[in-house]
Amino acid sequence: MILAFNKPYGILSQFTKEAPHHRTLAEFGFPPGVYPVGRLDADSEGLLLLSDEKGLADRLLNPSGRHPRTYWSQVEGTPSETDLRPLELGGLRIRGHCTLPCRARLMRREPDVPPRIPPVRYRASIPTSWLELTLVEGKNRQVRRMTAAIGFPTLRLLRARIGNFSLAGLKPGAWKELDSRERRQLMP
Repeated sequence: MILAFNKPYGILSQFTKEAPHHRTLAEFGFPPGVYPVGRLDADSEGLLLLSDEKGLADRLLNPSGRHPRTYWSQVEGTPSETDLRPLELGGLRIRGHCTLPCRARLMRREPDVPPRIPPVRYRASIPTSWLELTLVEGKNRQVRRMTAAIGFPTLRLLRARIGNFSLAGLKPGAWKELDSRERRQLMP
């Protein structure tokens, strides 16, 4: 079984608490035997898959498979196409790792997502904008480090799509089991 979960802000992508104040996946009533396929850090939101199928994580997450994952990143400032070019070319050195090329574009409209609780910081003197980034690798906090490396720190980050499967229609904290059509969308 494969489950799609819209992970809210502040939830760890694990079932066990490391500290009493942590919030984890154990709060959401998942069936026994499932585990997260990949991770989203506590500060990130959006599509997280859970499964009881061995080997699924490798098929979806191994960079050699070039499996796309799309993120929406609200950043400080408004990057130009020139600013985004290093992301698209790849080779940004982040913690000793050179990033693979990704697709990066400035979104013309703010995505239709519920407000984050708590809200991101607001500074009247610094505008924000949204980027859509599609990566085929997923190092720890990679999107945040990539946007910071080009001078546009991430304020809010959501994973919106894995393969061709979209988070659309799934409210924060909600999950569902994927049917056969949706499973095929994961592996285009």
